[in-house]
Amino acid sequence: MTEQGVLDWLLEPSQPAVSYRTLVDLLDRPVNDPEVREAYSNIPKRGWAREILSQQKPSGYWDSPRDLYRPKYSATIWKLIVLADLGLTKKDKRVRESCELFLENYARLDGGFDDVESKKSELCITGNLTRTLFLCGYGDDPRVRSGYDWLVTHQMRDGGWNCFPQFGRGTLDAWEGLSAYAVLPRRKWTRKIKNSVERGAEFYLERELFKQGKRYLPWFRFHYPVHYYYDILVGLDVITSLGYAGDKRLTKALQILKDKRLEDGSWALDKIHPDLGAGAGYRLRRHPHKFALERAEKPSKWITLTALRVLKRVRESR
Repeated sequence: MTEQGVLDWLLEPSQPAVSYRTLVDLLDRPVNDPEVREAYSNIPKRGWAREILSQQKPSGYWDSPRDLYRPKYSATIWKLIVLADLGLTKKDKRVRESCELFLENYARLDGGFDDVESKKSELCITGNLTRTLFLCGYGDDPRVRSGYDWLVTHQMRDGGWNCFPQFGRGTLDAWEGLSAYAVLPRRKWTRKIKNSVERGAEFYLERELFKQGKRYLPWFRFHYPVHYYYDILVGLDVITSLGYAGDKRLTKALQILKDKRLEDGSWALDKIHPDLGAGAGYRLRRHPHKFALERAEKPSKWITLTALRVLKRVRESR
């Protein structure tokens, strides 16, 4: 495909969530543009979002009302994260019901979020839910604002975060804090959030998004949904959206991104999480239910959209 051919492929009406983001993010169409409005209105009616919503139970959950987190990755939290990514908000009654389940059951007294079995908040869930609930239209809810404050206060001294804070240092795998900041408009950044963003971005940039101990191959494969896993495309999308697209320390990661582009101009969905392929170096006791929108090792509209958005931010930073 030509460059225009790739855009035409992304604009196909079969996946209106991709069409919408392509129009807004890549072609800079305003949200009141008739074509943009049409694409957005079709998100719950056609494609991935419609399929996910068709499996939702009447009271707003998927899989089980007793556990919104397990089993991975068929439980409610994983479906809601993707629906938020696809652009749905609490204006849709079904999304609103799911969001309310988490606000009622997962908000902890210490300010963050975790499942009902824990009294203390946990980074991966707090970051994911704070981001997701903000995208779904709950940015002014005190429990979501508190989630942002929790992310600030639980940042490590080295600028990173860790889902296992007992290790005392940040890790590239714990990207959820920065991701939550990335969806927050700059006008809503407090001085503490701004400082946290700067420290967090530096943590990733000084490691060039992938240098941390032994070379870990799943970071070099692209995935979606990412759940709570990390890879270079996740890092590039978050860091460039935070305003660091012009940083020279992204050079190697950007070259990896460009080298992975297919001959037809698209990028592939390399693996579906959990990625237990070559170089993973770990096993799982319980095999999760795999949840994917597209087929592994095939051209992916979502990965291609994300890659092109990253490259556009880099071009515009020059």
